[in-house]
Amino acid sequence: MFGSASTTVFLIAFTILLGAGVTFVSMLNLFASRGDVNERLQTYAFVPDAAASRGESRHRNRWARLRLRVNNLLSFFTSEELTLQLLTANWPITESEFLLIRFWSIFGGFLLGWLIFRSPLSGIGLAVIAFITPGFILQRAIHTRRTKFERQLVDVLVLLSNSVRAGYSLLQAIDVVVREMQAPASDEFRRVRREVGLGLPLSQALQNLNDRMINDDLYLVVTAVTINTQVGGNLITMLEAVTRTIRERVRLFAEVRVLTSQQRFNSYILTLLPFGMGALLFMINPGYMERLFEPSIFLCIPIGAAINVLIGNIIIRRMAKIEV
Repeated sequence: MFGSASTTVFLIAFTILLGAGVTFVSMLNLFASRGDVNERLQTYAFVPDAAASRGESRHRNRWARLRLRVNNLLSFFTSEELTLQLLTANWPITESEFLLIRFWSIFGGFLLGWLIFRSPLSGIGLAVIAFITPGFILQRAIHTRRTKFERQLVDVLVLLSNSVRAGYSLLQAIDVVVREMQAPASDEFRRVRREVGLGLPLSQALQNLNDRMINDDLYLVVTAVTINTQVGGNLITMLEAVTRTIRERVRLFAEVRVLTSQQRFNSYILTLLPFGMGALLFMINPGYMERLFEPSIFLCIPIGAAINVLIGNIIIRRMAKIEV
């Protein structure tokens, strides 16, 4: 019985250390990689000379096999939605590695909060923050990348139109976009070109691009190209018409944002002003403000004020939101 218990403890410890190692390598890949898929593939596909660095190659292959086994082991907990999010953010990690990063963030946050504040409740609070942080960073990366792609879309369409007018096919024009444009447009259209090279129809590859970027203007482009490939017609005329439509939408959107900028600024001021004044009064006269936070019926005053300020901020932002 003692031997079986020792074996169980050893397996649990080995699994924890293995997960920590894979998580550490995933974090290194996430923050040290430049994000170019082709460059990463060339790193593994390049065959060096016979006596170049055999030991380093064995070490890299060992880590690659270890990562593959751990990813296969944790593939049950992954989802297509998480896969799409990681592809959209262009993070060079797998879904299993992201889950490991989140798990060890929770574990480390709980231990850190318990050791620092000497309370399990503090550890639970810090663990909750550690659970939310990776997802928040991922969503922020997705939003930033989609915004950059949206700003490049008009230039991409102009480059496609000029390339088709010069005699290129649509796939050759996409290759021009990959060579001439910067990331993330070049990365996304390189992925489209790779999917077409693997046998996927162009319309489906463009639809996958729209699923990653989720952009109304891009949806208009994908729909127009799909109709053109199915029905036929003048591709140059279609691209120019779509480009003019999107350029006018962008101009109108910018004008509306200028007209609603004062409302957005007021929402920031009205939200931050009560908290700023409360912090100032705390510094000037702490005893006066501490009476509001004593455990009594008067505690409803600051709680209700904070809730009303947040509700007001949401209402103002909804009123100033632009629907395109």
